[in-house]
Amino acid sequence: MQIRPTKIQCFLLCVFLFFCNISNQAQELKKEIYYTQHKFIPFYNLKKAGNTIIFQGNKKKKNYFEGWYFKMVANDGSSILSLIPGISLSSDGKEQHAFIKIINGVTAQTSYYSFPIEDFSFSKKEFAIKIANNYFSKDSIIIDIKDGNSIVSGKITMFNQVEYKSERLLNTGIMGWYRFVPFMECYHGVASLTNSINGKIIINNDVHDFNNGKGYIEKDWGSSMPSAWIWMQSNHFNDKNSSFMLSIADIPWLGESFTGFLGFFYHNNKIHHFATYRSTKLQLEIADSSQIVIKIENRKNTFIIKAKSNSTGILKAPVKGTMDRRIPESINATIEITIMDKKGNVILIDSTNIAGLEMVGDYHKLQESLK
Repeated sequence: MQIRPTKIQCFLLCVFLFFCNISNQAQELKKEIYYTQHKFIPFYNLKKAGNTIIFQGNKKKKNYFEGWYFKMVANDGSSILSLIPGISLSSDGKEQHAFIKIINGVTAQTSYYSFPIEDFSFSKKEFAIKIANNYFSKDSIIIDIKDGNSIVSGKITMFNQVEYKSERLLNTGIMGWYRFVPFMECYHGVASLTNSINGKIIINNDVHDFNNGKGYIEKDWGSSMPSAWIWMQSNHFNDKNSSFMLSIADIPWLGESFTGFLGFFYHNNKIHHFATYRSTKLQLEIADSSQIVIKIENRKNTFIIKAKSNSTGILKAPVKGTMDRRIPESINATIEITIMDKKGNVILIDSTNIAGLEMVGDYHKLQESLK
């Protein structure tokens, strides 16, 4: 006797196949290019110049790294994860691999997963990359890692994006015209000042629920991270729509070095820009290895930032393209921001205990050079 499915069973099957198809489509890159297979991409250099977030290293074969930083915070703060996908090419080009780093901001545990460089591909049309079965874009993440010691899986969708705008015809990003200065060791970009997220990440049966959570995306690329830097970031203030990032670094260039900084504070739908190349002054006071106070002055306001590191995890960082350096990062640090007008009147005081903070290398020389 032949058994025919009921209409309800047919409907449920169609729904199942529909969502499976959506899941599969989400992992496909538009105009996908495999890093190891392409030669020349027409007009891609022009596209890179106006969009720092897309893959910049299509012509690089050695002495190079590129990585994107995706931070996710649960609605109640119970889960804090950062995912960092990227590539690493050694100084002689003999060691090449893709990677995914995972930082647990609650436990300070870090993990580093290495993949053959052949597994890395990127979209020549938009910001989207794949590493094996793992997909990253400004709109979604699909994670699928099985390495024998751990299993990581899940999907995150990102929406309500607040993108960084450079206020220029050519969107040079947060670095401004410094973006085009040659021979710099490291470049920086911000993809999303803040965004809303939904989804879950499962790490060895531990479920991290990010429904109604917050996200943030930035990136670095070049040959090496600076010898010394201070970096801090949060978009989890009492004012739920605010977001902040600041980076201060020793920047080597043509045999010399200088201290530069860049950052922003997003509040009330306005971006306050901080940068060496703008009319901005910065003073740095380092209390100890975990506490700093920063004063930033622009034409209209004064910003006082107090930051304190808590538990830290150890991350691999690039030196001449190779992940040979180890740095501490706290992503459950505390930050307090006070904004005053030029008369000293307090406009805003806000704080967070869910912040990223790195103090790396001889950061005391940053304080000295800014005096």
